[in-house]
Amino acid sequence: MELGAAEDGTPLVTLIGDPDAPLRPPRTTGLFHLALLVPSRADLARSLNRVVGSGHRFSGASDHLVSEALYLDDPEGNGIEIYRDRPREEWALAGEEIEMATLPLDVEGVLASVEDGDAGDGMASGTRIGHVHLQVGSILEAEVFYVDGIGFDVTVRRYPGALFISAGGYHHHVGLNTWAGRDAPPPPAGARGLRSWTLIVPDETAFGAPVGAEPEPDDEGRPVLTDPSGNRVVLVAG
Repeated sequence: MELGAAEDGTPLVTLIGDPDAPLRPPRTTGLFHLALLVPSRADLARSLNRVVGSGHRFSGASDHLVSEALYLDDPEGNGIEIYRDRPREEWALAGEEIEMATLPLDVEGVLASVEDGDAGDGMASGTRIGHVHLQVGSILEAEVFYVDGIGFDVTVRRYPGALFISAGGYHHHVGLNTWAGRDAPPPPAGARGLRSWTLIVPDETAFGAPVGAEPEPDDEGRPVLTDPSGNRVVLVAG
């Protein structure tokens, strides 16, 4: 099943059903959350109203200075973030890093951006995957893979047990953390959770490959890299 945005239809998430697949064990590497970036604060408010109206509950809500975010989990424990960015000119720097924090979200301010109860007709056109946040066994190994190898830039180091990286000056396209435990193992092969995530780059020369990490083709012939914690990255030029 492919999930996209209203009026757009571009697939953002592909769900692959396997009722016999075991649940991902706790304290293993894999997906921390996928993050859906909506175009505006009003779209964030509509998402909040839809989730509440459906009877589901949020697991958190935060102001990260560069963004405002809502958090929830799907029935299998996969984390989902829905967020909107503040304009880039409002992002502050702390030295050479983008300043980010985890503060309480002004939920009333978010809801005030739409009429009471406005839930819209679904995810707004223009919604996209803003970032992917992964659990890894080692920040150092992850940095060597994603920064030294693929070519991302480090944007934030200050969070304990976490590293945030991006391209083009964004606050982060990939989050990496060891909150499941340092040296946490990958989940068993075939477990539920993240099968792979897709990195789209301008052309085939725009990404590198970490030393010793040879791409392997997936079912569609696209090159796939596996990071040191077992997370699979599909490389797409487009």
